[in-house]
Amino acid sequence: MKPRIIKTDEEHAAALAYMRTLMDAAPDSPEEDELELFASLIEQYEKQRWPIDVPDPIDAIEFRMDQMGLTRKDLGKYLGSASKVSEVLNRKRPLTLTMIRALHEGLGIPAEVLLQKPGETLPPTAYDVRNYPFAAMFSSGYFGASVRTLREAREKAEELLIGLFASFSDCTSQPVYCRRTDRQINAHALTAWQARALALVGSDALPAYDTDEVDDTFFGRLVRLSHYSEGPRLVPDFLRKHGIHFVLLPHLPKTYLDGACFLSPAGAPVVGMTIRHDRLDNFWFTLMHELAHLKLHLHEDGPAFFDDTDNHACTDDDPREAEADAFARERLIPDALWQEAGLHLLISSNDQDVLELSDRLEISPAIIAGRIRWETHNYSIFSSLVGNGDVRRLFHYQFNP
Repeated sequence: MKPRIIKTDEEHAAALAYMRTLMDAAPDSPEEDELELFASLIEQYEKQRWPIDVPDPIDAIEFRMDQMGLTRKDLGKYLGSASKVSEVLNRKRPLTLTMIRALHEGLGIPAEVLLQKPGETLPPTAYDVRNYPFAAMFSSGYFGASVRTLREAREKAEELLIGLFASFSDCTSQPVYCRRTDRQINAHALTAWQARALALVGSDALPAYDTDEVDDTFFGRLVRLSHYSEGPRLVPDFLRKHGIHFVLLPHLPKTYLDGACFLSPAGAPVVGMTIRHDRLDNFWFTLMHELAHLKLHLHEDGPAFFDDTDNHACTDDDPREAEADAFARERLIPDALWQEAGLHLLISSNDQDVLELSDRLEISPAIIAGRIRWETHNYSIFSSLVGNGDVRRLFHYQFNP
């Protein structure tokens, strides 16, 4: 009989019958090799055709308790509080990965039984919850509405983090930071923010992105949106129509993040903003800074850019950050226009002069006021024109869920 993969019960029966004729094969003979081959083919078919169910995990826990003379109180070190022990044993609470690891390591219950997956082993701990601002992530809705309390989220922390980072689809980018020498960035929190941003834009169907369409006309139309009181709210649709995902997501502690630019796993550009500084001047500058990265620096292999644009100050040595700053300033107010119409404002403290230039250029007065404050390093002037408190108000549904 010629050996081949067994696909039916009839082929299985025939293989068994043929294998019986080989049972008396001499050691190291061709017949013995054939016997081993047919045994392997038969075992493979039987595993698929008649899989052996693993024992019920609660039955396994109770069996091991009986073996080891353990009480429910003893289980507390593996499952948590007495109420959790009761709920697990009464099948009212599912086992979490943390519980499964403790039971496997402490009581020696096979992982495949606790996981209910034959042949499965426990993977290494994927994420250490201590590295993440978990409470802030929970309060910002990172884990969905099904997780009702922070306590519940902490119990399922490993599963929730695995689910969160699944949005990367094994395509994480190497981040580039606009660093400050006096701040220590939590890179884990930054990656969590990016994962959540990707999850939020993941279902958006956009037209294909064409970098040639992101030209001077594109930037001119975008900047003129700033002249409208509702201008920032017009930005998401404007970018999406050009194949650019736009997401607003509050920053996490120790990220010092204002804006970001990166590619989704599908290769679509994503521009993200946090409105960490609730000012119109910061909104428009950060937006242009991230679009500069998109136009000048982003490619299919990354990197991802995460930027602290506060006061447009950056102590990072990466020349791409300086290029993005210069690109943003030029698109907001071209240098030629600034030399012609704006320089005199550097020595003026008259709000009306700023408003008149705003109408002339058809841009937000906040952009002009922000430029003056930056060039003079005086952030106490024109405070009434930079749009303090105006951005989150426009996006209240995202900042007041």
